Amino acid sequence: MTTRDNILITGASSGLGAGMARLFAAQGRNLALCARRLDRLEALKTELEGINPSITVRIKPLDVNDYDQVFQVFHAFHEEMGRLDRIIVNAGLGKGQPLGTGAFHANRQTAETNFVAALAQCEAAMEIFRAQNDGHLVMMSSMSAVRGMRKNINTYAATKAGVASLAEGLRMEMLGKPIKISTIYPGYIRSEINEKVEKAPFIVDTETGCKALVAAIEKEPAKAFVPSWPWRPLGLAMRILPLSWVRRMT
Repeated sequence: MTTRDNILITGASSGLGAGMARLFAAQGRNLALCARRLDRLEALKTELEGINPSITVRIKPLDVNDYDQVFQVFHAFHEEMGRLDRIIVNAGLGKGQPLGTGAFHANRQTAETNFVAALAQCEAAMEIFRAQNDGHLVMMSSMSAVRGMRKNINTYAATKAGVASLAEGLRMEMLGKPIKISTIYPGYIRSEINEKVEKAPFIVDTETGCKALVAAIEKEPAKAFVPSWPWRPLGLAMRILPLSWVRRMT
């Protein structure tokens, strides 16, 4: 397996993006980090360079809903670093409300950020990888993508299912080629996106979750449930159980 020396992560200013960046920095990987909050990226850059002074850390502000900016930032990182070996499409929103309760604006924003903006990131990433004829695209989906979910996460789950389908189509296209596509299905990992959720089954802290994410990503799998226990068997069960049973699990 090729060592992925130059890694781009979107949504890197906090949560899982920042957590993964810390672990990749400790491994000696060069990082291209982007997010909306430049002040947090600057603080993270300083922290990462303290973890490993030998690495290169580049940062740029990016609102993934500005699609032109997505292409500009990705290609700018590529030009500055010479190549990009892995791109992790991580930026996303977790807000939403039950359909039909007057919260279309919030649900639309989640749909646009989690799917349309992810599509833009995929387009930009694949332009770079096709030109290099090499690369590893990582799509961050969710365990909620396995089946339709209810209430506040209905739209969120639908977007993550869309992301997984997008990745699978790309993976089919890239079979036998040097470009690898991985779909990651995280279970409940504590981060800013779910900090207000009080009861979440089998939730793990950010550090534990990020270690599991990085370990899975490094294997460059077609798909991975993270952490593997208990989410891999639960994912299989959720696919075949009646909706009434899945409802009790969520």
